[in-house]
Amino acid sequence: MGRQWLHAKRAIVNLKKGQMVGKLVKEITVAAKLGGGDIAANARLFAAVEKAKKASVTRDVIERAIAKGAGTGGDKASLDHVVYEGYAPHKVPIIVEVYTDNHNRTASEIRVLFKKGVMGAAGSNKFLFDHVGIVEAHTAAAGADLEAAAIEAGANDFEALAHDQNDDIPEGATGARFLTERTAVHAVSTWLKQNGWSVVTSEIGYVAKQYPELNDTQRAEVGEFLQELEDHDDVQRVWAAVK
Repeated sequence: MGRQWLHAKRAIVNLKKGQMVGKLVKEITVAAKLGGGDIAANARLFAAVEKAKKASVTRDVIERAIAKGAGTGGDKASLDHVVYEGYAPHKVPIIVEVYTDNHNRTASEIRVLFKKGVMGAAGSNKFLFDHVGIVEAHTAAAGADLEAAAIEAGANDFEALAHDQNDDIPEGATGARFLTERTAVHAVSTWLKQNGWSVVTSEIGYVAKQYPELNDTQRAEVGEFLQELEDHDDVQRVWAAVK
């Protein structure tokens, strides 16, 4: 029985790794489709490629994904970007971003996930979020002045970011999340890279304006619901009003 459990555990780990790699490859494809295949000129693509490298995605797979997205290979991307609005348990607003090659199938599956969630529901809620540029980065410089970096880079706001909030921030490093105008993501990312920062996320996303108060039990229920959504192969991002 113990050996069977071990095999099952390995299978789950391998499945999770495969799902993660699939999402990273899809993110590279979409980033190249939206901003071109030049990594140096596409901050979102650069960040996606760096994450893929850390996850041991091979160079050939990365290059094929870039070519597919940029349309320079024989296989062009046919992914649609779809946004779903709804609520997690305890009326926590969420926005789900999906990249899919089959809109009808994905829409049906997402609806099923919402119905399965305890108190989860679809419903309009974009007014509860700010649609902004998000750049997450870190520097080895201890005590770096985050406010000064935000001003110089051209960001609108910032907050400190630690390793336990983002695994891509090394322990002991000075991390930060910079919020920008949607059109300024690349400029802010470029300034940070040129001034000693390592950019780990460069994208357009949603930041909640308010966060509902949750106890530990409620937070766990919300977390389980969000995990089910994130485990779906076509779900690329889940933005939630929860900390």
